[in-house]
Amino acid sequence: MDFRQLTYFLAIVDQGGFNRAAAALYVSQPSLSQAIQALERDLGDTLFHRLGRRVVLTEAGGALVPRAREALHALELARASVGAVSELRAGRLEIAAMASPTVEPLSTMIRHFTERHPAVSLSLRLALTREDVVETVRTGGCELGLLTTPAPLSSRDVFAHHVGDDRLVLVTPADGPFPAGTAVRREQLQGQRLIVGQRGTGIRAYVDDLAERGIDIRIAVESEHRMAFLPLVLGGVGLAVVTESWADLSRRAGALVLDLEPASLQHNVLVSRKARLTPAARAFLEIAVPVPDP
Repeated sequence: MDFRQLTYFLAIVDQGGFNRAAAALYVSQPSLSQAIQALERDLGDTLFHRLGRRVVLTEAGGALVPRAREALHALELARASVGAVSELRAGRLEIAAMASPTVEPLSTMIRHFTERHPAVSLSLRLALTREDVVETVRTGGCELGLLTTPAPLSSRDVFAHHVGDDRLVLVTPADGPFPAGTAVRREQLQGQRLIVGQRGTGIRAYVDDLAERGIDIRIAVESEHRMAFLPLVLGGVGLAVVTESWADLSRRAGALVLDLEPASLQHNVLVSRKARLTPAARAFLEIAVPVPDP
């Protein structure tokens, strides 16, 4: 068993198959398959069920995933520590993030980090829900994760760092049902067609709460892709409730951005592994997490 085999194994797990893993690793599929076969011979067990183009982890494969992540993390930690005794001269940092906070505050965090540590490469992995972010960090898929939540995050598996709040706003076409410059009460959304995200997100929780309050809203589109919201709004498909981080982009595209009453806040939370972090991850935390006033 070696570093390359474990890297290939986790790539197949994360990418969902041999073809996508080979493309992500820039290797041929035969080379990838041979490495996995050698790993299976070494371990004396099958790691994947091959179902056509799909693969499913066997029980042995599922048991190997957390151990493989720990092994690669330990190696990355050793490399980073040797290569950056006094300063970060190299390295790679992987961050899992939900869609909304990638606009802000993540883009500002990354800008400040890369200004200070330009030799470190960053990899962003999209997570659909806050549970996905926590699970990815907990299992070692990424060292850090950024999520939004309508309530304080409660998890014993990761460290949680509050990094600011975002209000929810309503995005409508320029000729939408509400005049510019006015706040929209939630009762006024009665009968409106809304574009919503998947369950497990703060903006979906807000829309579901409207329904629980007896406000008859219509879900026009449910999408995991946050970037689809604005074109759909501008195309007249429906209205969208999003975090305020999307406000500038929406206005520049010609949409109206209206406040909601009563105001609803989403908390931005940066989570980190409880295991020892690489120098790059520690440096990112120092930049991203506000230091409280004495």
